[in-house]
Amino acid sequence: MAVTGQPAGNRVERQDRNGTARAQKGPLRRAPVQERSAARVQRMLDTCAEIVEEVGYEGLTTTMLAERAGVAIGSVYQFFPDKRAVVQALTQRNLDTYRAKVGVTLAEGSFSHWWEIVDTAIDEYIELHRSAPGFKVLHFGDVVDRHLLDVNQDNDTVIAQALGRVLVDHGDVRPGPRLDAAMLVAVTTGDALIKLAFRRDPDGDEEVLGEAKAIIRDYLSRALS
Repeated sequence: MAVTGQPAGNRVERQDRNGTARAQKGPLRRAPVQERSAARVQRMLDTCAEIVEEVGYEGLTTTMLAERAGVAIGSVYQFFPDKRAVVQALTQRNLDTYRAKVGVTLAEGSFSHWWEIVDTAIDEYIELHRSAPGFKVLHFGDVVDRHLLDVNQDNDTVIAQALGRVLVDHGDVRPGPRLDAAMLVAVTTGDALIKLAFRRDPDGDEEVLGEAKAIIRDYLSRALS
């Protein structure tokens, strides 16, 4: 399942309000080379998730992150220019986790209908809310920036296009603008309902989650028929 954002450290182009292209980088100032440095970065991301879970994105500071992670503030800035970049890296890690879990299920399972693939994707998204610290706050980055995963597309479009490709590859669904539009509506609607479920119940209100699945299934069945 190819759910991808911009690779860390790669330079990409995005137009500003005047239409002028401007370069932007991924979240990491530099990629950790040594195993020790990589472990330190992962510890900072773990700590970031814990802090966001407690105080939200607005309450997060790089000073707090350094203190809680047990690293010097210089170590934070060695790899990240600011707290947004730390959260961006955490969001990309969550996306990679999501992609891997859906990919394993697709590799191991046998699906008779495309809906079973959609159902799997929804279940794994719900599980991230329950098991990944900070995910209920950050989701896939919208609380920080609608373009956190990809500077050229909003986060919902990135996810929708990726899931659409999965349906084409594994669910015998025809590609095209109709699929793209339907998946964007489904992802945006499903995300809103799942957020509602977790606002009503920290573990996810089962009634709302069930309704979310039913609504998405009904909509996609009509949109893709």
